[in-house]
Amino acid sequence: MMRAVVFDVGETLIRDDRGWARWADWLKVPRHTVSALVGAVVAQGHDNADALRLIRPDIDIAAERAAMEAAGVGEELSEADLYPDVRPALAALREKGLRVVIAGNQAAHVGQLLRELDLPVDEIATSGEWGVAKPDPRFFARVLDLAGTPPDKTVYVGDHPANDIRPAKAAGLRVAHLRRGPWGHLWSGTAEAAGADWQIDSLHDLVRCAAS
Repeated sequence: MMRAVVFDVGETLIRDDRGWARWADWLKVPRHTVSALVGAVVAQGHDNADALRLIRPDIDIAAERAAMEAAGVGEELSEADLYPDVRPALAALREKGLRVVIAGNQAAHVGQLLRELDLPVDEIATSGEWGVAKPDPRFFARVLDLAGTPPDKTVYVGDHPANDIRPAKAAGLRVAHLRRGPWGHLWSGTAEAAGADWQIDSLHDLVRCAAS
């Protein structure tokens, strides 16, 4: 039985398109160029930040992100960035008595933005706050500490096989692979994705799994 469900952030709870559009505007390139390059690097199995390095090979992403924040065009999150199933599904899981946690590879500032959305969750943490990121096993050790549940009673939900499914399974967690976003769709037929305990197309599917 599930006792806790832990969610990735990008393309699991929130759409990433507005963030990539912000980068395109900042780097003064067409938005569709950035979208296409993100798709290309994802298809090659690379870090999505490599799309920015293709545009500007010498880019210091951390420095540029800080400059964007200073210019008032940094990271933002609103209700419109959430996928429509997020709030009702999280609430339904809590109503079933499950502990609901958010933990993903995001900057510390994004952790605060997520908290300001007042989602129906018990805990929120980001890699920026922890100082360790997926797929590092230490990230999933922190996930289990935050969830406060045994690995085999804890489900990690994400779209990325290499960052979510494989390392979560290696840490002993159960895993739900969410088929949305570029990674979720592109890698859904891979052996890594097949290693998930569940393949889902919506967070509502997860609620039904928890009820079974």
